[in-house]
Amino acid sequence: MKQLMLTLGIVNTYDKIKVLDAHYRAIARAAPICHAFGFHLALYDFPFKMTAEELVAFVMEKTTIGESGSYLRVLYEKNHLSVADLPKKGFPSQFGDTVITTSKPDPKRKVLPVEIAEEALRNHSFLFLVGLGHKGLPKELFGRGKYHLDITSKGLSLETCTAIGAIPAHLSGLMGNLETRK
Repeated sequence: MKQLMLTLGIVNTYDKIKVLDAHYRAIARAAPICHAFGFHLALYDFPFKMTAEELVAFVMEKTTIGESGSYLRVLYEKNHLSVADLPKKGFPSQFGDTVITTSKPDPKRKVLPVEIAEEALRNHSFLFLVGLGHKGLPKELFGRGKYHLDITSKGLSLETCTAIGAIPAHLSGLMGNLETRK
């Protein structure tokens, strides 16, 4: 039986050359959320030319957020951290189905949070893509997602770090709620 994997994928849409505070601060904010709710963390197109281990040390040196990056180290040690360039075609299959997080889902690809939670309880893996930057996710990624998810179900646009917290927390809560009803 395959292992359930829920992954929060952050796609950098800021500077791809220069490391900005926003880069390592978002990573440090995402790590404790992913750890708390059992999510993996995947980072795409960040301007770090270093290994995942070097990135952990760098973030730990640069910020006090997330217990000075110690939760990022936990993710790394559990093999729950991935750092890569944005794939030209599909995302790695071990991450499961790609879910575009957006306040404006395509009606043909729209999925409700409870539907994702139900599928996750059936051991279905998902990669939730969130854009880091004022533009959000690049529009060319929208066609690559099997599903489009508005975590608010109300068409409300969330700031990146708010979405980073809301997605795992809401889905984890729904999954817990559904499990207790069984």
